[in-house]
Amino acid sequence: YTKGGILLHPGKLVRAMIDTLPENVELFENSSLLRWNKNKDFILSHFKNGNITSKKIIFYIPLLLSIFFTPLAAISADLSEILKKGEVTIAVPEAFPPFGSVGKSGKHEGYDVDVAKLIAKDLGVKLTLVPVVSKQRIPFLETDKVDLVISTMGANPKRAKSINFSSAYAPFFSGVFASSKIKITSYDDLDGMTIGVTGGTLEDLELTEKAPKGANIVRFGDNAATLSAIKSGQVQVLVAGNTAAASLTDADPSFDLKTKFIIKESPCFIGIKKGNEDLLRWVNVFILHKKLGGALNKISNKWLGQDLPPLPSL
Repeated sequence: YTKGGILLHPGKLVRAMIDTLPENVELFENSSLLRWNKNKDFILSHFKNGNITSKKIIFYIPLLLSIFFTPLAAISADLSEILKKGEVTIAVPEAFPPFGSVGKSGKHEGYDVDVAKLIAKDLGVKLTLVPVVSKQRIPFLETDKVDLVISTMGANPKRAKSINFSSAYAPFFSGVFASSKIKITSYDDLDGMTIGVTGGTLEDLELTEKAPKGANIVRFGDNAATLSAIKSGQVQVLVAGNTAAASLTDADPSFDLKTKFIIKESPCFIGIKKGNEDLLRWVNVFILHKKLGGALNKISNKWLGQDLPPLPSL
């Protein structure tokens, strides 16, 4: 037994099927199958005189019909399937506030969660949230555990080999943060200052390359330690992602921490499985509609405390 396969008998049924094949099905008779294997979303069949690549293929062996196919119901659903089943499954951050985390109510909340709720509302379907960590985002999409990934994901050429990306829906940047009393407008102003950063991160790499020699860079093992250092006054300057900085002021609105300048822009995109082109187009229309209508701006102010900046479209 092969998962996703159907076995039919007897051979008369095969002959009847062959006689009524639709025009979009091509028949290869008297072709000895050497071997076959499943390659991502396709089946590659090897014959004596060549190969056939297809999403579905029927192999007929005397007295046995085996229909091997990529089960469409198991694939992360395209738009029509989502509408038909009345449900959309969306991956959101497991514990990455303010984009996604468990709130005081015990339910998931955050920027990405609100966007997911808006998508389900506009689709008119039930929403199922699947909390994920960073390393699960693309695998969950590729293995059909979710229909969409809305989880602070940046787009790059490597990731684009595996999945498709929508237009950007949320701002995310790495920046330099400090008290409003400290004047900092560029890397040069960091000379002589004690700067906290999480070691090995994008921010650490950028800072190491561009900071002046007189800057005292203190590297910490994780974000929690880095944030604790700026909060306690152990360091004067914080170099981190905007969401990390926002988490401090969210927890203590009286804490004086301002954005001094941006190191690197890295906006967030929605991940969609390759092949789900209708869903991709719909999501891009959704994002455009929510930008123009102000809905994304409201979410940005609610969770990030800032207006939605101009974001790239794909």
